[in-house]
Amino acid sequence: MSEKQRSIDMIHGPIWHKMLVLAIPIILSSVFQQLFNTADVAVAGRYISNQAMAAVGSNAPVISLFINLFVGLSIGVNVMVAAAIARKRFVIVRKAVHTSILLAVIIGIVVAVVGIIFAKPLLVIIAAPPDVIDIAAAYLRVFFLGMPFFMVYNFGSAILRADGDAARPFYCLIVSSLLNFALDMLFVIVFGWDIEGLALATVIANVLNAVLVIYFMCMEHGYLRLEWSMLGLDRPCVARIVSIGGPAGLQGTVFSLSNVVIQAAINSFGSAAMAGVSAALNFEFFAYFIVNGFAQAAVTFTSQNYATGHLARCRIIFRQSLIGATVFTAVVAAIFLIFRYPLLHIFSTDPEVMEYALIRLCVVTGLEMMTAWYEIPGACLRGMGVSMLPAIETLIGSCVLRIVYIATLFRAMPDYLMMTCIYPVSWAVTGIMVIGTYFYVRAKVFRTRVRLV
Repeated sequence: MSEKQRSIDMIHGPIWHKMLVLAIPIILSSVFQQLFNTADVAVAGRYISNQAMAAVGSNAPVISLFINLFVGLSIGVNVMVAAAIARKRFVIVRKAVHTSILLAVIIGIVVAVVGIIFAKPLLVIIAAPPDVIDIAAAYLRVFFLGMPFFMVYNFGSAILRADGDAARPFYCLIVSSLLNFALDMLFVIVFGWDIEGLALATVIANVLNAVLVIYFMCMEHGYLRLEWSMLGLDRPCVARIVSIGGPAGLQGTVFSLSNVVIQAAINSFGSAAMAGVSAALNFEFFAYFIVNGFAQAAVTFTSQNYATGHLARCRIIFRQSLIGATVFTAVVAAIFLIFRYPLLHIFSTDPEVMEYALIRLCVVTGLEMMTAWYEIPGACLRGMGVSMLPAIETLIGSCVLRIVYIATLFRAMPDYLMMTCIYPVSWAVTGIMVIGTYFYVRAKVFRTRVRLV
């Protein structure tokens, strides 16, 4: 397939079909990326111990807390490159490409060093049980070795998606996911390694991801071509990436911060609850990936159309992406609920673990479509260059509200179901705020654009 065939014309013609062409590979890419963790959880639960399974699952909020801020910057990369492509400012595109890759390497190294040093202290903060904390820290230290490669893959993927090419990043994840699962089985079952073997398998898979996406960019012949001699940090590009991606990363970070607080509450119920949540989380992620795929497609489509003054198309993009994300996520969540018993048995058959997992699956995964109510309008706002407002509102709805909830309602009634209900409550509040802000800002910004034209 030629470079021209891989790109998508986002500013002319029907939107829905093209949005699906971009969103579906993003969704599938996220699914295969999550399969790294799913394979680790399943192998840990089946072949090591419930404590190992709990350790892998309890690391998720800690890992997210570290990387979401910087992975959020990839949204800034996507918006900047997409807008420059739409305006045919290819000199800016080339500067952005080389700035982004070098920035990814630098950020990845920093995250790796900090994560390795503070692995155990962070687990202490979230009150990881004594029977889990040491093996969880061992997993984290190895896992963070792969951060430079993880960042390179995510920034490289953001660049390719800005031109409508979500297929090749997806191909990378198919190959690396298969490799990760094979190495999990090899290291744990054949070699008899402990939880560090699972983390090492993930690191190797991330290395392969980075190598493949860099290879694709080096083989480009146009404005997305990566040339090692041109690597450097262009200050205006860095400033633009940070101005758009920084608030998006802040949104992900505060979201993860609230999850760290919730993880501490989960840990208070013991390793069985931790293992149950670890199992159920996989299905939450799979449902959420549909929302995320439509959100990433929405930010790319909005960036190009807003940059070229196609304001009516921006309205259609918002409407179609919100409906698509809500409906498809609801369908997938319903499938998970219908087949909940055989699906959860993949991870564990322990009755106590299953009880915790079932409650989480029904309450949280069953209502996962509500995340579309703040993710889609937030994505469209970022596509218009407005990134701080949705970040602040997510801070209030998904961090402050959850912390207050844990400190008041959960403390007064320390019940597992009460704690689980925090998710749909915070989603509803955040969604109301961000949707309201989207319509207000859209009306104001569009009036300004029309006057300028």
